[in-house]
Amino acid sequence: MKVVSILGSPRRGKNSASIANRFTETAASLGADIRTFELNRLTFRGCQGCYACKRDYDRCILKDDLTQVLDAVQEADLVLLASPVYFGDVTAQMKGFLDRTYSYLTPEYMTGSNMTRLSPKKLVFVLCQGHADEALFADIYPNYEGFLKWMGFAERRLIRACGYGPLTVDAIPEKILKQAEDVARELLE
Repeated sequence: MKVVSILGSPRRGKNSASIANRFTETAASLGADIRTFELNRLTFRGCQGCYACKRDYDRCILKDDLTQVLDAVQEADLVLLASPVYFGDVTAQMKGFLDRTYSYLTPEYMTGSNMTRLSPKKLVFVLCQGHADEALFADIYPNYEGFLKWMGFAERRLIRACGYGPLTVDAIPEKILKQAEDVARELLE
């Protein structure tokens, strides 16, 4: 199985990456081929709204560091998206990536037929927030879930860590890391 892990945090190796890394370590131990991309280390532009991917091309026409990420997602069986919560949403880096995934939708996506250029895939969405109140920012994943379903992510899992961030405890507890292991085993075995 091919797994692509996309890390949206500008803070290398911190909370959301810790959860993603536990997932990918477990997946690798089960025989998965892992590719990891740190969006903050790449140079890319957001979607330009040019609609070339709907009119003349079957992919995003921008050529930058995100091209390899978009190609890797097309080849993957499972995609992991990991982001801390910044100002009530995913990071700007992750949002820029998600906007560019618009190119995966076919021109017919608005009619509900033949919506995606992707083969069916599994998805793990990791969110970390410093605030401990789970009711806060609970709308982030549902806001993206419909689009991700359109793109062909038929099987989706959410891992949320609330109360862990730079202004609180900057370490993810073992119970959440264990959840990442369990989800990896569930989706890969």
